[in-house]
Amino acid sequence: MDSVVEQIVAPALYVVATPIGNLSDISQRALHILRGVDLIDAEDTRHSSRLLDHYGIGTSMISLHEHNEQQRSEELIERLQQGISIALISDAGTPLISDPGYLLVSQVRKAGFRIIPIPGACAVITALSAAGLPTDHFLFVGFSPSKSGPRKKFFQRYSQQAETLVFYESPKRLQASLRGLIEVIGGDRPVAIARELTKMHETILQQPVAELLESLQADPVQFRGEIVVLVGGVSRQEVSGLDEKMEQLLALLINELPVTRAAQVVAQISDVPKRQVYQRALALQEIRDQS
Repeated sequence: MDSVVEQIVAPALYVVATPIGNLSDISQRALHILRGVDLIDAEDTRHSSRLLDHYGIGTSMISLHEHNEQQRSEELIERLQQGISIALISDAGTPLISDPGYLLVSQVRKAGFRIIPIPGACAVITALSAAGLPTDHFLFVGFSPSKSGPRKKFFQRYSQQAETLVFYESPKRLQASLRGLIEVIGGDRPVAIARELTKMHETILQQPVAELLESLQADPVQFRGEIVVLVGGVSRQEVSGLDEKMEQLLALLINELPVTRAAQVVAQISDVPKRQVYQRALALQEIRDQS
């Protein structure tokens, strides 16, 4: 479809990805939509006005953030009922990905209006593409907990998964977070940080986590900016003792049987202890439920 001649649909909600840093990282289609809709919902209108001013876009904006999303969603559905077109944007990247918008999108869908995604930048995917860690399976879990106790439990919960773990981290907590990882998973697991992606001071580092912490401590500037942390997973066989075929069988069985029974069947076939298989089955079930 030629983005220049695309007709704006009304009523409809467009979910529009915006740059995560470099203002050039926006599609022609996104610019066309932002110019053409009747209203833009922005997480922070002051922040988003920089992007709109840069491209000479004068569309009216209102704010939609975590503190007003319920009330604003009701107002916007009323506006959709009046036949207007609306674009949802966040401060950076793809809306709803650790940003406001889920409540609005879910309520707009329930109200029967069309929702049109306009894809683009996302810090999670950008970091994965360049970190050098496996990307065939990954688990994104938003921000890590801010307090040390819950953060340690958070790392313990995901410490034995096979998938690459991806989360956002505050620069003020990054050092404590890496120390917590070392305490839980040891110092040899590969970990990457992607900092200030697409911006002037972009940094992407990947090392065993203990070495990574030392590298960052030698260059304190790396504890600044917006940060994505990626933690390499353990091998599936290391987690469960199962080879690939048994892992696949277990994943199929937990869709048809209680977890205990699925683990029992696979343990009998594979000669791997049932308790070990059961723990892997629980992990697979959680991954399935989150997808």
